[in-house]
Amino acid sequence: MEQLADFKEASVLLLYYSLPDEVHTHRFVEKWRKWKTIILPVVVGDELELCYYTGLHDLTIGAYGIQEPTGELFTDYDAIDLVIVPGVGFDLKGNRLGRGKGYYDKLLPRIAATKVGVCFPFQLVEEVPAEPFDIAMDCVVCGAIAISEI
Repeated sequence: MEQLADFKEASVLLLYYSLPDEVHTHRFVEKWRKWKTIILPVVVGDELELCYYTGLHDLTIGAYGIQEPTGELFTDYDAIDLVIVPGVGFDLKGNRLGRGKGYYDKLLPRIAATKVGVCFPFQLVEEVPAEPFDIAMDCVVCGAIAISEI
């Protein structure tokens, strides 16, 4: 991830704070908050709101047991340079299979930034079901492999 040109150039990152079955991001988030603005999602009803991440003291357990920031609301979606997105599965075209609630399906169309899916090797499959409204990832990072020509 850190080797991607889009990551190196990014100032404002929309990340996720991982659940136990997702690619672990906790140390990554904490490391990069010193040099980049980190934004994390917060589940509010059936939508994701975005908040600034300022440190571990800023986290509370939110919906679905996800640790979420309690900091200031972030609304300048145009300022986001890079989005890093979890998923249950990704395919070779960059299509993403989420957990079925549609949170990222509603959020991602509002963000023009490069979108990077992150997964374990077993989560990269030949094809996942995709609907016309689904937003494909620009790149999928799977272990040490970056599939950037999607």
